[in-house]
Amino acid sequence: MTQLPIHDALDPLLSALRTHNRAVLQAPPGAGKTTVVPLAMLEANLTKGRILMLEPRRLAARAAAERMAQTLGENAGETVGYRVRGDSKISKSTRIEVVTEGILTRMIQSDPELSGVGAVIFDEFHERSLNADLGLALCLEICDALRDELILLAMSATLDAAPVAALMGDAPIITSEGRAFPVETRWLDKPLAKGTRLEEATARLITQAVSETEGGVLVFLPGEGEIRRTQALLKLPPDCTVHPLFGAMPFKDQQAAIRPATEGRKVVLATSIAETSLTIQDVRVVVDAGRARRPRFDPGSGMSRLVTERVTRAEATQRQGRAGRVAEGFCYRLWTKGEEGALLPFPPAEIEAADLTGLAVELALWGATPSDLAFLSQPNPGSFAEAQTVLQMLDALDDTGRITEHGKAIAALPLHPRLAHMLTIAGPQGADMAALLAARDPLTRGAPVDLALRMEALSDLKAFTNRRPYRVNRAALHTLKDEAKRLAKSTKTKAAPSYSAAELAALAYPDRIGLHRKGDAPRFVLSGGKGAVMEESDPLANTRLIVVTDTDGNPREARIRQAIQISESQVRSLFEAHIDWEDSCAWSKRERRVIARKQERLGAIALDDRIWKDAPSEAIAEAMLDGVRDLGITLSPAAQRFVARVTLIRDAGHDLPDMSQGALMDSIEDWLLPHLSGIKTAEHWKKFDVLDALRARLDWNQMQLLDRLAPAHFTTPLDRKIPIDYAGEHPEISLRLQELFGQTTHPMIGNTPLRVTLLSPGQKPVQTTMDIPGFWASSYADVRKDMRGRYPKHPWPEDPTEADPTLRAKRRKN
Repeated sequence: MTQLPIHDALDPLLSALRTHNRAVLQAPPGAGKTTVVPLAMLEANLTKGRILMLEPRRLAARAAAERMAQTLGENAGETVGYRVRGDSKISKSTRIEVVTEGILTRMIQSDPELSGVGAVIFDEFHERSLNADLGLALCLEICDALRDELILLAMSATLDAAPVAALMGDAPIITSEGRAFPVETRWLDKPLAKGTRLEEATARLITQAVSETEGGVLVFLPGEGEIRRTQALLKLPPDCTVHPLFGAMPFKDQQAAIRPATEGRKVVLATSIAETSLTIQDVRVVVDAGRARRPRFDPGSGMSRLVTERVTRAEATQRQGRAGRVAEGFCYRLWTKGEEGALLPFPPAEIEAADLTGLAVELALWGATPSDLAFLSQPNPGSFAEAQTVLQMLDALDDTGRITEHGKAIAALPLHPRLAHMLTIAGPQGADMAALLAARDPLTRGAPVDLALRMEALSDLKAFTNRRPYRVNRAALHTLKDEAKRLAKSTKTKAAPSYSAAELAALAYPDRIGLHRKGDAPRFVLSGGKGAVMEESDPLANTRLIVVTDTDGNPREARIRQAIQISESQVRSLFEAHIDWEDSCAWSKRERRVIARKQERLGAIALDDRIWKDAPSEAIAEAMLDGVRDLGITLSPAAQRFVARVTLIRDAGHDLPDMSQGALMDSIEDWLLPHLSGIKTAEHWKKFDVLDALRARLDWNQMQLLDRLAPAHFTTPLDRKIPIDYAGEHPEISLRLQELFGQTTHPMIGNTPLRVTLLSPGQKPVQTTMDIPGFWASSYADVRKDMRGRYPKHPWPEDPTEADPTLRAKRRKN
């Protein structure tokens, strides 16, 4: 056997597993851990049971099993076998079984003791897939509760090992230094110009790399679409053979990309499938486009999507290492050296960003909550709650969150719970739809959104191409057909009613039944409460009811990428138990009034909508509260004065309610609701004075206190009540100067002097004072001199303290 770097770490690794039954192995790419460690564990006779090794991808699982079998001089399926979705090679003699990560979960759920399994190896654990996180958490619980002898090993190339080791009960950390050849990294001289297409820039960089180097070239691109477009742009020397490599390809085509070139140079255009585990032979050059595609879930939209993001430094290092496996190599990066500092250190764990519906159903089946298990990262509570809501909608969970019998049937299928729900109900007739909804669109860009077209192509490709102008990805369609056949065999539902394609889609997406918004083409409101928009030119744009099966995931208003028309009778037939009449009163921002309606609803969509003529006043008032929140509270002058009085006394330490604008708005249900009878429009609200409602907030004792300490009025010598304004620094009144004739003391509120604004007969301010006696003795003479000429008909006595107060003009002499 060829000596590999990992061989130097085998003795300490095997010793750790003998003494602790657990370990974390750090080994760089190319060290040989994937194909050497399981065989070493088998040869060391660490366990009598089978050794399971988890791989994140089907291609890696097959390749690892076949490589280990070749090392033993056997075929896959003998001592070493594999199990992946849609394919397996195992036998009674199989001792090492390489499986994709989801298969371990299925094994544990059907046999919680993992009977016959002696060790579980989590390869490439740094990728932090959701299935790997769940598998490790379940295995740790099995060890603690049922089988303390079960051996667990986490292996990784770029993992921060300490947290994983702590999670595994302070497991020993074994490190292999590896033996990679030097790799020279070359960056762009300057950042790509804004608007440059990724494929064009990558094709140029590949051409440069081929011209400057020798040996095989491995190019990293985010997805199949970018691979195909880049391949179409390449103009390479005749000795170069280009191979695409991505997960949806047929296995024989994937193997062709992995095998060494028999002549000339090989250029492999690959997704992240080639980052780890998988060794692509004779590669000496890496071209990294700097992008990765990851699953993202937005709790606000309730929709999952794959998003393209910048690679992280860890991913870039992994990719770079591929160039140093067999000899000194080169790595060309589609970014500048200066841009490298902005890259994140590690990609986010899938549990932190992806759709958690599958995790939620697995935990419900296990009878646990996330906090019950040892996860390296706990799932986001909001995202997990959203996932549980979806499962309840699919009847997989009951109202208490416990799994139902239907939920158990859903969990048994290797599909997203939505598709498993549909397939469980519809049986084999739903296999084509399940395969189609689980895969990428087989029609090329530019095709209408109609899902029926995709089903048509899947059913009869020849007839479809004869009568339809749309291009079909034949390889993707071939894969879909194989997957549909596999799913049809996997379902246990044999006899079921006949379902149309639209009904099948609705079973999978009951929260995405879309109702066309009146007069708002081409926008739809979905039964789950979100909005979606379609291109105006699309044939389905004016359809009343659709089922939306794919969007761009925009959280504000998702753009529909795939949908199918459904009739109201089909919706009613499928969801009769979920359709109810609802009476509603709601504030309409558009119409600025309360709208009262009786609606027959499925979730957020109204299949029938009528005016509610006899809506109770209480319901209208409740809805008007939202109108108040929308319109705001405007206080009349009298209400402003009342609020100022209350605030003054409250600030002095007395027990009175908070009447600040924010506090009033926060508590409108308590103080305003009983006074809203008959108020239902913005015009009504504009005319409404909240003074009585505010006064009602004070009980009798509080009103007595307020009137005593901050009376609403000042009574003048003529027994006239003048409103006191408490909004300023000092309580203030305004009145005619003549009305205070004879006043020899300054007006007071308790011990507080009033700020008095004296007005002319024409109601213009003459003087503002807080000392009336002082004013009479000083400034009054100047005011009298000025005012006598302006208002000769009004009294201006030389000594105002001896005059009688008056509001009348002097009588004219006959």
